[in-house]
Amino acid sequence: MDYRRFDDKIIARIDRTEEVQEKLKEIALKENIKLASIYGIGATDDFTIGLYSVSKRDYKEKNFKGEFEILSIIGSISTLNGEYYPHLHISTSNEEGNVFGGHLKSAKISVTCELTINIIDGIVERQKDEYTGLNVYKFN
Repeated sequence: MDYRRFDDKIIARIDRTEEVQEKLKEIALKENIKLASIYGIGATDDFTIGLYSVSKRDYKEKNFKGEFEILSIIGSISTLNGEYYPHLHISTSNEEGNVFGGHLKSAKISVTCELTINIIDGIVERQKDEYTGLNVYKFN
């Protein structure tokens, strides 16, 4: 992984065999990012997505292995109890053009991943929503 910061933007490259969530956290902690929006593209050969069930208050996870283009990674960084909190979604396609996507649990890079992190000057904390069980934005 390597990256460069340009004022309030970071352009990052995640390399082959590296995991997206791990590297994003590494950057965010090193750069003290409390609030940001994220988007990216790339390729993966092993990723896990989740779909949240409100009735079960749990994620159903599905893992994919093979050759996949990352059509988009999109999401945010915020905080929960003052700590780093990512929320990312991913869309991928296989060689037939079938698209798969959901809440990004993990993605191991097969070729490269290019991320843009737009740092926002501020902090938005999260709190647990009693109805859904999810950690949602809390505005003071």
